[in-house]
Amino acid sequence: MIDASFAPAYFEQNRSAILDAWFELLRLPTVGTDPKRLGECARCAAWLKRFLKPLGFDVEILTPGSGIPVPVLYAERPGAEGAMTVLFYGHYDVQPEDPVSGWQTPPFEPTLVNGRVYARGAQDNKGQVFGFLQGVKALIEAGERLPTLKLVLEGQEESGSSAVNDLAPLLRPRLQADVMMVSDTSCGPENQPSIVAGLRGVQHFTATLTGPAYDLHSGVHGGVAPNPALGMARLLASLHNADGSIAVAGFSDRVRPPSDEERGYAQKGSVSPERYAQEIGCPPAGGAQALDPVTRGSFEPTIEVNGLHSGYGGPGSKTVIPSTAVAKLSMRLVPDQRPEETFAAVQKHLAEHCPRGMSLAFSEPCTGAPGFRLPLNSPVFRLAADILQQMDPRGALFRWEGASIPVVAMLQHLSGAAPLLVGFGREEDKIHCPNESFGLDQFVRVMTWSSLMLRALA
Repeated sequence: MIDASFAPAYFEQNRSAILDAWFELLRLPTVGTDPKRLGECARCAAWLKRFLKPLGFDVEILTPGSGIPVPVLYAERPGAEGAMTVLFYGHYDVQPEDPVSGWQTPPFEPTLVNGRVYARGAQDNKGQVFGFLQGVKALIEAGERLPTLKLVLEGQEESGSSAVNDLAPLLRPRLQADVMMVSDTSCGPENQPSIVAGLRGVQHFTATLTGPAYDLHSGVHGGVAPNPALGMARLLASLHNADGSIAVAGFSDRVRPPSDEERGYAQKGSVSPERYAQEIGCPPAGGAQALDPVTRGSFEPTIEVNGLHSGYGGPGSKTVIPSTAVAKLSMRLVPDQRPEETFAAVQKHLAEHCPRGMSLAFSEPCTGAPGFRLPLNSPVFRLAADILQQMDPRGALFRWEGASIPVVAMLQHLSGAAPLLVGFGREEDKIHCPNESFGLDQFVRVMTWSSLMLRALA
């Protein structure tokens, strides 16, 4: 009998073997955005293939023909006659480990401390992917009926999924499915399980502002030569109005506000401003102040500065006028916004506001993908809510995440499958930061979710 106790019992019976395998996976420094680590990504894809083959999967490792050739793993396992087809998407790439000095344990040497595994990728997304696959393995070993399973595991989610985009024509005829499951999201407040009913899209680029041909003495040239550091500060400040709303003409023209039902569910799944400040270390004071934090974080687009550098940043003083200033910018998009339009609008705004005496250039462009929202009356949502109720008597929340998994919208289009995003991350996991971790209890919850949901879909 498969119930909520099945996966925890399997984990305890196989704890040592599961942790050994998970730690092997985490030791591979699969930073997919770094060409120097392409070999590690290839080794990881091969590792996953070796794990899946004994479970009855036919596995292919596909390599794109352009860009950084980070491999994409596609696997398929036939299910019971008449059962649904489930597509599972996950990624094996991880964020860079920088800054290494912030880690209390080596980032690629998984360390178990007080029930939590510390390593880069422990949660995002190797932990959740491997927890899902362990749930599949448990069902297979128990002889349980399963749906037809199709897996897409890629190594560039953190940097735009260019390999999957490149391979889309090859993948399209293979991906037809009824449901697409993704475990790359988080729980709600108090770790209540949640179903993600929408994600924002994302795009990004680098802006470089150039003034003098070289760094200048700030005493000799101060007040005469234009200063790119100051110019970049003013340029970036022009992106928003004084009330925090976006000042870029045309950027927000297509924004579709949430329905009253969506807004109500989103409020239920949110943390209070006080709790936010306690967890994050600052109040939810960003964005358009006329809107509440839940609306700003779930249903509104953003323009954010992700990195900024100009001139001297070392100890002490170096009195120069820097020759350049560089900013990394990203935009989060909501449904109905068109990525090509918003991308052009931001760059046009910056070009029109370029300070006098300086030149502006754009590089590393990623036009990205749109956001999406899913209908709340979906039968798959109702089934998922029933499964999560079995796992937690509080039931499931519906959430609209401000984060992005750009490839999900594309895979939905290619497969025709209904997306189902349920993950078990927590704020304490510190994904993308030093000391990323994932609790063993969270890992087991992913196993429980995958075993119960797959059994129900079969």
